[in-house]
Amino acid sequence: MKLLSTALLVAALALAQPPAPKNLKLLPADDKLIPTMRSFTTALGVKCDYCHNVKDFSSDEKEEKGFARHMITMAKDINGNFHDGKVHVTCYTCHRGATEPATAPTEATKAGQ
Repeated sequence: MKLLSTALLVAALALAQPPAPKNLKLLPADDKLIPTMRSFTTALGVKCDYCHNVKDFSSDEKEEKGFARHMITMAKDINGNFHDGKVHVTCYTCHRGATEPATAPTEATKAGQ
C-alpha cells in the first residue's frame, strides 16, 4: 500500500505543471523565461518586485514593468540591426547592476586610464 501511495504521488507530481505565465507581451512562455528574468534582475541589481507585483506577476500596475518592456524592445531592435545573428547588447551592457544606465565613465574607470 505504501508503495502504491508513493507511486501515485510521484505520478501526480510528474503530471502537475506550474501555472502558465499570463500577460506576456514580448517574451515567449518557454523554458528560457525564468533564466531571462533572472538575467534582468542581475543586470539591474534588483529583485522581481522591482517590476512585478509579487501577488500578481501578470499585473501591469508598476510603471517599471512598462519601462522594462520598452527596454526589451530597444535591445531587440539594436540586436536586429546586426546581421550575424549574435546578441550584441543586453540590459547589462548599459545598466551594469544598476537601475539607471551609466551614461558616463565612473571615477574609478577614469582613474584607470
